[in-house]
Amino acid sequence: MTKMAQANNAINLSQGFPDFDCPAALRERVSFYLNDRRNQYAAMTGVDELREQIAIKVDDLYGCRVNPDQEITVTSGATEALFDAIQATVGDGDEVIMFDPAYDSYDPAVRLAGAVPVHIPMLPPVAGKSWAIDWTQVADRLNDRTRLIIINSPHNPTGSILTRQDLDTLAGLIRDRDLWVLSDEVYEHMVFEGERHESVLCHAELKEKSFAVFSFGKTYHATGWKAAYCVAPPALTAEFRKVHQFVTFTSTSFIQYAIADFMRDCPEHHLQLPDFYQQKRDTFGRLIADSRFAFTPSTGTYFQCVDYSAISDLPDMEFVRWLCEDKGVAAIPLSPFYAQNPDSRIIRFCFCKDDSTLEAAAKVLRAL
Repeated sequence: MTKMAQANNAINLSQGFPDFDCPAALRERVSFYLNDRRNQYAAMTGVDELREQIAIKVDDLYGCRVNPDQEITVTSGATEALFDAIQATVGDGDEVIMFDPAYDSYDPAVRLAGAVPVHIPMLPPVAGKSWAIDWTQVADRLNDRTRLIIINSPHNPTGSILTRQDLDTLAGLIRDRDLWVLSDEVYEHMVFEGERHESVLCHAELKEKSFAVFSFGKTYHATGWKAAYCVAPPALTAEFRKVHQFVTFTSTSFIQYAIADFMRDCPEHHLQLPDFYQQKRDTFGRLIADSRFAFTPSTGTYFQCVDYSAISDLPDMEFVRWLCEDKGVAAIPLSPFYAQNPDSRIIRFCFCKDDSTLEAAAKVLRAL
């Protein structure tokens, strides 16, 4: 969709990346270390200074003390971390539960490991409530072949979040089973209305059975750096690193040193992100409030799903092509995030954009 947006000179509210830059202080640190001869291989697990800062942050946010040497691994993007965790835990014949609409790297990574993806559709929003997991279906699909459950909160593409009750329910379902949890938490700092991000690291029971994946690219508005990390108990981290070592081995050195400095010196950045992105969400929602799109404001991420049923009967793939090519605004269809096409009339907009971008897009959308 980004390529289509470029070809049609369209306003790009499709792919999830900001059209504003990362913090100036962070860019200065990158420049410093680039010119300070930090350009050779970093440690396979990540530079010491960065893993130490991650441990401090995890303790501060989630009350969870982790060992930087044994439980934290820096990766070349969150997608690599997700891949490593999947390859480390499942193999031929194992089943992996995931929830549709699901981030599109989960399924192929599972299949590449020889395992079987088990797709469970999320419950769509009703009466102002957000998308939700149907835990009854999860209980029905669990069996002796289930080896991994992948959860994602805040959730891409729906913008929903998991609650403490959700985590308690999950813990109860897997308590006596030999399986693991892969928790995709890359939008951890984009939770709105004063709600707390419920990480698996906050849950004493789930923490011992989980890989938790986080993204520097999302947090610092620098998606092109492909910098992320995984937190997991020592035994799981040891298996994770066996894959990581032969996928990327290590990640860009000077960026790691720069992020470590920025985390130490500017912790207010991630603490301010919930309000920053809620303002973006509210601005976009206000701008399209009198359009013919129907939506419930997202509770997390920088995505907003909308229903276009009042505008068109076109399937979502055709609608986003028309919207981009004929009207000049790019969006993402939801059907590619499903194993089976739900035949819905829902698309996703990305609002991590300058207000001027959102205003220009909304002007088009209100006219539909």
